[in-house]
Amino acid sequence: MPPGGTPTGKRPPRERVVAGMTAQTAATRAIAELGIDHEVTAHGKVNSLEEAAAARGVTPDRLLKTLVIRRGDDDFVLVLVPGDRQISWPKLRAHLGVSRLSLPDKDVAQEATGYERGTITPFGAELSPSGEPWPVIADALIAERGGSVSIGGGAHGVGITLDAATLVDVIRADVADVTEPA
Repeated sequence: MPPGGTPTGKRPPRERVVAGMTAQTAATRAIAELGIDHEVTAHGKVNSLEEAAAARGVTPDRLLKTLVIRRGDDDFVLVLVPGDRQISWPKLRAHLGVSRLSLPDKDVAQEATGYERGTITPFGAELSPSGEPWPVIADALIAERGGSVSIGGGAHGVGITLDAATLVDVIRADVADVTEPA
C-alpha cells in the first residue's frame, strides 16, 4: 500500500487510543494519515523496556527499538530491533556493505529524526537532506514472528501498536538479519 493510501476492499482503518493521556505527536498524526489499523497507547513514564512492553500490552520481544545508525556525514539509516535483541554490528556492516558504522550522540540523532532518544520512530521522522525518508532496516525476526508489534510513538510514554507485516510494508523497510540475542 502506498504511503497515505488506504487498502481497497477492506473495512475502514481502526485507531484506538488507550489510557487518558494526550497522544498527539508527529508520529501518531503520520500513522493516522496512512489509514492503517493501529493502536496508540499513552502510558506515561516507564523505567525499562519491560515496563514499556507491559504498559503497551505486548511482550518485550514485540516492542521494537528504533535505532539511528550513522553511515557517514549526514547519512543515517534507521534500524528496527526487537526488544529481546541487539544490533549485530558485523551483520549490519556486511548488509550495508560498509566497514564503519556508529551510533550518533543524542543531539545528532534528534537533529536527524526530530525525535529524542527513546521516542524515535520512522513515522513522522524528519527527512534526509535529499527530501526522502531515512532508509529503514527491519530485523528479519520482525517479519518472521509476525503478529502485533509496538514501536515508539514520537514522545516518551507513547507507543504505536500495529501488525508487523503492515509496518514493514508501509515504511518500505529493507528486511535483513541484522541482530543477535541481547
